[in-house]
Amino acid sequence: MAAAIGSPSLAGETQRTDPAPLRIAMVLFPGMTALDVVGPQVLLAGLAGPQLHLVAGRTGPVASDTGLEIVATADFDTCPRDLDILLVPGGDGTPDQMADVALLAFLRDRAERAAWIGSVCTGSLILGAAGLLTGYRATSHWCVRDAVLPLLGAISVAERVVFDRNRVTAAGVSAGLDLALALSARLRDPDYARTSQLVAEYAPQPPFAAGTPEAAGPAITQAAMSMLKELTERSLAAARARRG
Repeated sequence: MAAAIGSPSLAGETQRTDPAPLRIAMVLFPGMTALDVVGPQVLLAGLAGPQLHLVAGRTGPVASDTGLEIVATADFDTCPRDLDILLVPGGDGTPDQMADVALLAFLRDRAERAAWIGSVCTGSLILGAAGLLTGYRATSHWCVRDAVLPLLGAISVAERVVFDRNRVTAAGVSAGLDLALALSARLRDPDYARTSQLVAEYAPQPPFAAGTPEAAGPAITQAAMSMLKELTERSLAAARARRG
């Protein structure tokens, strides 16, 4: 099913006329949120084929913030130098990555030549720490968006997916699916993205209207903020440290 979801056009004739595979690198790090990676990966895989690289400081399993492991297939040295998409997830491990010299250097290097540079959730804070969002409109998870992004030079925007030139950032976790579809439409065409959405049966009907602080209301928002307190405070401290 994964191949079908990523590749909505499977007929032989269509495959022969499809554009060349895109070179996509998705960063992994300890404490990432798995859905930030897996959601976009499923929807972008058909554009990349064998050119989709899962990249970490070293190859092998990388544990997410819930313990689920994803295998890095390339490291910072073996990842292709020229990329069509460079994508960074977020997660509880974000604050540590904002100070990871090797990761930030890797991002700056690949971003010099990447056609698109993007993030999901708090991954935008990592891009910001690398100096890649200075002067760009961007979004992030709501718990850090307005307080932390501006400290990293970005212009905070309360939208689910934000495009600014060749930067594309998504809000929290599930917004990575929206980013992947919006980017697919630009890289291929809207019908390709629509077909990917249908194959994935991505037709959200959440049982509750609580996906934003405004919809959830003060009591639920406060409960969520309590759960996110450590991430928020550590991200804020990391951003302030970057400013010296």
